[in-house]
Amino acid sequence: MDLATLDSEQRRNNSWISVQFQRIHLDLPLLAMLTVLAAFGMLVLYSAGDNNADLLVRQSIRLLVAFGGMFVIAQIPPSIFRRYSGAVWIVTVLLLIAVLAVGSKGGGAQRWLDLGVVKFQPSELMKLTLPLVTAAWLASRSNPPTSRSVLISLALIAIPVLLIAKQPDLGTSILMGASGIFVLFLAGLGWRWIFGGMGLVAAALPALWYVMKDYQRQRVLTLLNPEADPFGSGYHIIQSKIAIGSGGFWGKGWLNGTQSHLDFLPERSTDFIFAVLAEEHGLMGVIPLLALYLAIVFRCLYIAAQATNLFNRTVAGSIGLTFFVYVFVNIGMVSGLLPVVGVPLPLVSYGGTSMVTLMAGFGILMSIHTHRKLIAR
Repeated sequence: MDLATLDSEQRRNNSWISVQFQRIHLDLPLLAMLTVLAAFGMLVLYSAGDNNADLLVRQSIRLLVAFGGMFVIAQIPPSIFRRYSGAVWIVTVLLLIAVLAVGSKGGGAQRWLDLGVVKFQPSELMKLTLPLVTAAWLASRSNPPTSRSVLISLALIAIPVLLIAKQPDLGTSILMGASGIFVLFLAGLGWRWIFGGMGLVAAALPALWYVMKDYQRQRVLTLLNPEADPFGSGYHIIQSKIAIGSGGFWGKGWLNGTQSHLDFLPERSTDFIFAVLAEEHGLMGVIPLLALYLAIVFRCLYIAAQATNLFNRTVAGSIGLTFFVYVFVNIGMVSGLLPVVGVPLPLVSYGGTSMVTLMAGFGILMSIHTHRKLIAR
């Protein structure tokens, strides 16, 4: 058998495997990349958690739940998401109001509803609901969106964003606002709206300083000059930058990071886990991780480009771009380029709620891709 025949046979086998995954509504390339990312994250987490096997077991259970949720959501046709997004948005807004009224407090924030059996954050549900309801509204109107459609979309975005910022949860409100704005942008938002919005944001920045809470102002001041309080508010970012810089090109080796294992680096298994990775694996460990993140984003945008209608295209694109913002904000704050806002590194940081929400978003994206022949117009 010659090489050409072998190559043809291999392509047929790959195509057959891809078709089988599509039948169960999973996108094989995206699933493979997410699995590799999660496996790599477990290696980094094991070191960041001081070789704690129990931590690894708990993270494994959360990963199984997250991937299972992704699979279940991928089976639901996109038309169902579109049809019920408005009702879910209303219910979730009411839950966010209930959080401010009777929610449980923890760590200085009021973000949870205690149902007796379980506590949950309605903001996590809104992360999925907001791009869906914004896309559903715009898809039911003319394209590109009219001024009325844009204003109503901005209201749909602003209401939950302001409610979540009130909790306060600045990181989640930023991500949520971005997901809604991405839908507007992908729906064909006019340049006058884009430049006008940028101008309003620039003009509002000085006034924003006076409405910020004291701890939020301190975060901005710490970003500008962390050395002003090296053992207080600046400690986190100073130690993080030391860890990243000390990793150099090749890193100190897996399990050999001094900043993390000698307890200099705080929050090393959650928000600052990227610093652990950079210290132990150096630039040669960071580059493959960033390449994998970019590959996932490009796959999401490819799925968006292949979508059959405006709703599917804007939702898929928003999920991919919001994932990029997750990565950008986390690495930016750990590197001292952005204020610390408590955004985890996707599928690497230890945690459960945000991971389940993130994977549910990928489930929606896979549903859009694998159902596209059924919903083509």
